[in-house]
Amino acid sequence: MSAEKLDKSKTLFLRKKHVGPSCKIFFSQDPIKIVKAKGQYMYDENGQRYLDCINNVAHVGHCHPDVVQAGAEQMGTLNTNARFLHDNLVLYAQRLQATLPPALSVCYFVNSGSEANDLALRLARNFTGHDDIITLENAYHGHVSSLIDISPYKHHQLPDAELRPSVHVAPSPDVYRGRYRADHPDPAAAYADDVRELIDRAHEKGRKIAAFIAESLQSCGGQVVPPAGYFQQVAAHVRRAGGVVIADEVQVGFGRVGSHFWAFQLQGADFVPDIVTMGKPIGNGHPMSCVVTTAEVAQAFASSGMEYFNTFGGNPVSCAIGLAVLDVIGKEDLQGNAVRVGQHLSDLLEALKRKHPLIGDVRGRGLFIGVELVKDRLTLTPATAEAQEVIYKLKEEKILLSADGPHRNVLKFKPPMCFTPEDAELVAAKLDPVLTGTGPLLGLKFSTVESVAPPCRRSKPFANISIRLEMSSFVFEVALVEKPQTIETNQTFTLFD
Repeated sequence: MSAEKLDKSKTLFLRKKHVGPSCKIFFSQDPIKIVKAKGQYMYDENGQRYLDCINNVAHVGHCHPDVVQAGAEQMGTLNTNARFLHDNLVLYAQRLQATLPPALSVCYFVNSGSEANDLALRLARNFTGHDDIITLENAYHGHVSSLIDISPYKHHQLPDAELRPSVHVAPSPDVYRGRYRADHPDPAAAYADDVRELIDRAHEKGRKIAAFIAESLQSCGGQVVPPAGYFQQVAAHVRRAGGVVIADEVQVGFGRVGSHFWAFQLQGADFVPDIVTMGKPIGNGHPMSCVVTTAEVAQAFASSGMEYFNTFGGNPVSCAIGLAVLDVIGKEDLQGNAVRVGQHLSDLLEALKRKHPLIGDVRGRGLFIGVELVKDRLTLTPATAEAQEVIYKLKEEKILLSADGPHRNVLKFKPPMCFTPEDAELVAAKLDPVLTGTGPLLGLKFSTVESVAPPCRRSKPFANISIRLEMSSFVFEVALVEKPQTIETNQTFTLFD
């Protein structure tokens, strides 16, 4: 079974010696050495199988035979600079465009999500003649310099980091933890108004907006689902200011949300971005990506006088692989699978939420789901340490999951699209006891008992009664101060074991 060339300890030693220390590894306290993968499973050097809930890169499944065959056959025939004429490039562009609204008709092929988003900024700035970019809190759009500037997800790791004057950060449209929540009468309009106010303040300083960029569903920002109508209203404000709208589909595109092929389509048919970027799932692990835009934006870019070319972007092998991925999505009904299995997984997680106070929220679409862990459902205190404990305990159960978001307290489900109902049930079955053993409040377990006293009515006020409970390093205090009130007792209490 083992395909390793080196002992695991030697592999780790050489990685630490020769690979930059900023290049982090999953489960750094106890890393896994993966030597093989197939479908939704990964295997270590000892043949141990892990269920992969992390890899949205292996979109149609690890090492899918159709994708592997398409790449190998084309590699054995021709791979060359995309500046030569080749059928694969135009056939793939045609197939890809058919999944998008008609206005998005021109493709630029590149090699990574970062490269796609960098090019999208160039297109926007060239088309508008403006410089400033509006991004969202906790956003991440890539690792090149232009994108680190617009990725607050990275900025908060640097205590002295300062935004460039050309970058404006709008609140994340998070209706669970954000400024405007689910009980707000119109959170979409409220969050969109924040963008409008950002634009007004920028204009007061003499600045001009080139683009608003956002993931259609925020991933690193905590699996955030914007309220319906948000992007339409933001687009109206941005376009009125002379800017364009960029939808980043690098993590959420290609049918992952199930009901639609692109996550931006969740907002409705009346929302069409000016530029869409895509990566990761586009090549099922093969390094390719794409920027799709309107004919007007593309023509303006061509008229700038600067030629654009990319040696490897859109090469025959990449496009053969891209075509195979689209074929598999259709042939295996993976978009429909995302609807069915995603709903099943969400239902199972909601059931766990009703049982475990540690789960504050379950949200997402299709096979893009977040579970936010909190110490207290009223204060929403992030359960950061508990989230890390959960993912490590699940690793012991041979399930690979990650935690992200600004507080690192959101469990992220974004598995290969071949995930099955049985996989969802296994995850829920393993997660249940893990949550039981990882309760909030420094690991204290919760149990529910019913009061056995008969209903009573107390009309006299309490007189400064104080209760103090100490458990190891944790102190729990309740003070009932004197205040005239009527108290009913005939209810269920949640107590500590």
